[in-house]
Amino acid sequence: MPIDFTRRVRMALAGLVFSLLTSVGNAATTVATTSTVLVMGDSLSAEYGLARGTGWVALLEKRLQAEKINAQVVNASISGETTAGGVTRLPALLAQHHPNVVVIELGANDALRGFALSGTQSNLTTMVKASKAVGAKVVMVGMQVPPNFGKRYTEDFAGLFPKLAKSESVALVPFFLKGVADRADARDWFQADGMHPNAKAHPVILENMWPALKPLLLGCQR
Repeated sequence: MPIDFTRRVRMALAGLVFSLLTSVGNAATTVATTSTVLVMGDSLSAEYGLARGTGWVALLEKRLQAEKINAQVVNASISGETTAGGVTRLPALLAQHHPNVVVIELGANDALRGFALSGTQSNLTTMVKASKAVGAKVVMVGMQVPPNFGKRYTEDFAGLFPKLAKSESVALVPFFLKGVADRADARDWFQADGMHPNAKAHPVILENMWPALKPLLLGCQR
């Protein structure tokens, strides 16, 4: 009887240890496969003038959950942010969050402030290279400005993003506000200031972003 009892105790302890090791292993696997998306944007991504949870970044988090893509989103967007501000803040954010994907939605405020396109291009290039240097995939978000900026500036600004995406071999969203700013009834899709999309526009914005984001996120899950 004592021998049988001792044997049972040993078997029970062995089972407990196996269970604990399995749990730890599963937890480690979960951590390893969780991707991080870092969004570097301006007011268009910072939910300016919107109820919390209605901007495209918050909608992205819900989309990831619905499609069972194991990823978290860090929204580091700031209203009024320029590409120069993005360059300054990015290194610390990369070190803190170790993102798998970096979304760069900047440049509009550079144009509004009349900054030279050469500076905008240089800043965006620096951000792309810094992100790639830590192993992150990059999504470059294409922006456009109204025609009142002048034909040449308007065309050069819009062309900056696809050229940079091509030269750096990163994913591109051709136009962030496609289906919003280019609509015949566009005024109804913006807030009173005529510059920031309203809540009903943000699901459209997410649809513009998703084709570029999804393949990168699925690639991180493998």
